[in-house]
Amino acid sequence: MLSEPTLAEKPDDARLAALAKALAHPARLRILALLARTPGCIGGDIVQAVGLAQSTVSEHLRILKAAGVIEGQIDPPRVCYALAPGALAPLAALIGALEAASSDPACCVTPDKT
Repeated sequence: MLSEPTLAEKPDDARLAALAKALAHPARLRILALLARTPGCIGGDIVQAVGLAQSTVSEHLRILKAAGVIEGQIDPPRVCYALAPGALAPLAALIGALEAASSDPACCVTPDKT
């Protein structure tokens, strides 16, 4: 009989960790907020909006793209970026489940011994 896998064994863990890591920088959060407001944003516009060097923005875009959070479409000589549809749904679901679980303090309540 097979037992249910532990959290460490679930195949989605690596994907969720990669998503969380990709979001773990203030500049990347600013880039994502910009792309949410202006889909199809050109790389040069992103550089202007976030106020960082082109090379720095390019590295942040590379990380977001590698994690599958954004998509880039080449339109020479530019690249247009947009949020990847549904990319953050698994992470949102995990956060929702954790939030729901955190509202139940049963694990920290000491049983009444009267």
